[in-house]
Parts: sequence; structure tokens; C-alpha cells
Amino acid sequence: MTDANTGRQESSGGRDGGDGRRAGVLLGGGLVAVLLAVVGATGGWLLAGEDDESPATPQAVATTAGTPTGEATSSRPTTGRTTPSAPRTTASATKGTGLTVPPVVGSDFLQAREMLRKQRLGWRLVFGSGTGRTVDSASPAVGTPVTRGTTVQLQIAGPAPAAEVPDVVGDDCAKAADELVEEGLYPSYRSGRSGKVSRQEPAEDGPARWNDEVSIWCGAAAPPSQPTAKPTP
Repeated sequence: MTDANTGRQESSGGRDGGDGRRAGVLLGGGLVAVLLAVVGATGGWLLAGEDDESPATPQAVATTAGTPTGEATSSRPTTGRTTPSAPRTTASATKGTGLTVPPVVGSDFLQAREMLRKQRLGWRLVFGSGTGRTVDSASPAVGTPVTRGTTVQLQIAGPAPAAEVPDVVGDDCAKAADELVEEGLYPSYRSGRSGKVSRQEPAEDGPARWNDEVSIWCGAAAPPSQPTAKPTP
């Protein structure tokens, strides 16, 4: 009895061992199948990723092809607007002032100078060989559109009248120049244009006529005047 039971038990144990081996084989096969499925899915995903990236090339080409269009569009209006802009600005600036040469012809040259000064125009007096102090002509002509600061030349009928030389020694150089111009004279700078006037020639009330120059020394000390040579007895 004992041997029979033992043999049955061994037989059943052998069956159990065979069933275990079969189960292990089946489990191993299942794992292999799962791994193959995962590898296949990964490979398919990678292939799909490469297919998705391939259209990137036409997008870059399209962007590059669009660049010349933008450059052509921006360059055309720039060229067309720049050319006429300068004439329009210049014309509007000239017309906007509404300034013309005042009616100076036939008036005394001092009155004509005052007219030009009020309109902030410059003047240049040219005296003639005739008689009188009246203005014969102006250049630019009367009524010509001008801008502020334009110098108008006045032709005077007669010769330059006598002028009074002011005393400008000790004045600031710029102020001295204004005083001389006001009297119809022109400053001739001998030592710069800044500082105080240390000397002038001719001196105050010296002989002079309109448009004459008066020498002034500004800033630095003036050189000593040349002594007048005494006649030999």
C-alpha cells in the first residue's frame, strides 16, 4: 500500500513539474510577444516621426521665397516718396513766409535800410556818382519773394555821405561792431573777435564816410601806434 501511494504521489509530482515547465514556457513566450509588440510600436512611432518632419523643408522654402516679395514691396514706395519730398518742402517753406522785398526804391537810403531791418533782411549800400540820397534800384527787385536773412543790395544815386566814428574802446567786441554798423561803418578785426576793444583806428570823430572800415583790436593788447615823424628843420 505504501509503495502504491508513493508511486502515485511521484506520478502526480511529475505531472505538476511538467505543468510548471509548460507554464514557464508559455509565460516566456508571452513576454517575448509583448517585447516584440513594444519594439514594433517604437519602430512605427519613429518612422511616423520621420514622416512628420519631412514636410518641414517646403515650409522653409516658402519662407525664403516670400522674402524677395517683401523687399520689393518696401523698396518701391521708398523710392517714389523720397524724390518729390525735397521740392515740396522747399516750396512750402518759401511760400509760407510771405516775405517780399519792401518798396525801397525812391526812398532815402536810411529809410530803406530801416524797412529791410524791420523785416529781418540784410542790406548792402552801393553809392553812385550822381546826386541825392535816394535808392535808384534794389537787387533782388522790389516784390521778389525772399527768406529772412537775405541781403538786399541798394543802389544809391549820390556818393557816400560823411559818417560819425563812435568811440568803441573798452566795449565788448560784438557790441563795438554793432555800433559801427549802425553808423554806416564796417569793423575790421585786427586781433580776434572776442574780448574788449583796446584800440580803434580812426579814433572817435575821425574822418570817415559811409561804408568805410574802422580797425579794432579785441582781446589782446593793441600794438603801440606809430609816432608821427616830425619834419626836419
